[in-house]
Amino acid sequence: MKTLIVYYSLEGNTDCAAKAIAAELGAQTLRIEPVKAYPDSGFKKFFWGGKSAVMAERPKLRPYVFQAERFDRILFGFPVWAGNVTPPLRTFIQDNLAALKGKRLAAFACQSGAGAEKAFEKLKACLGIDSLEAELVLVAP
Repeated sequence: MKTLIVYYSLEGNTDCAAKAIAAELGAQTLRIEPVKAYPDSGFKKFFWGGKSAVMAERPKLRPYVFQAERFDRILFGFPVWAGNVTPPLRTFIQDNLAALKGKRLAAFACQSGAGAEKAFEKLKACLGIDSLEAELVLVAP
């Protein structure tokens, strides 16, 4: 089964986790990035990231190549922001929702506090599904 890990990482924790999981599963990775980067330190990081997540914003992404037909399973990775899926991942899902239909879907979330379970529920709602094949919560990876 061919697996693709689609993920967003602000500070590198999710990037590190995605690469480790990819090595274990023999999966490929696709790191998505917004055109306008989020602040990565201080008050602005929490304010703008949290606001964007709570408001369910969908920022424009930098160009990427996603060939859904090449993969059976898609694994989503993201840091938890205010109990939500990160906005860049939300954009990716909405832009590719039709191509994701019929795929086996799973997810992992990186958090320093709490909120991953709530974020998984929001991810499933965004995908229009009742359950994920697997969910993994990584605390301060």
